[in-house]
Amino acid sequence: MSRRANSDEHYVLDLCDEILGVLEVRQARFDWLRGDPTARLPRGSMLPTDGYWPGLRLVVEFQEEQHSEAVPFFDRRPTVSGIGRGEQRRRYDERKREMIPEHGLRLAVIEKSEFSVTSRRIARDRFRDLEVVHRHLGDRHIDR
Repeated sequence: MSRRANSDEHYVLDLCDEILGVLEVRQARFDWLRGDPTARLPRGSMLPTDGYWPGLRLVVEFQEEQHSEAVPFFDRRPTVSGIGRGEQRRRYDERKREMIPEHGLRLAVIEKSEFSVTSRRIARDRFRDLEVVHRHLGDRHIDR
């Protein structure tokens, strides 16, 4: 199994699939959700979303530490926008929070800090973790 497939993000998205009863599109991109423009990409590149359930019109974003605190490992490279990576992440997260609902989709943001963590990874207490995820999805899976 690849490292990415064994990641906390994939674990949480798998729990969402289980609760919702359907599989999502991982790393879905939308033409209207774009990053900052660059010389090479004047419209900006399409930003990925973590999980998207088209039939439910639901997007889930799983946010790890780098979305709420400075993480030198992730922040060491400069961005093409001329801003720091942490500021770029904050800007793109805000763009998603605004634009996803503007396009008729529901957005659920699930933060890693809500789970029990051991050695920087979710501890995989499946029963408790399902409860955390269900709180964020609520009854979204009922109103198809």
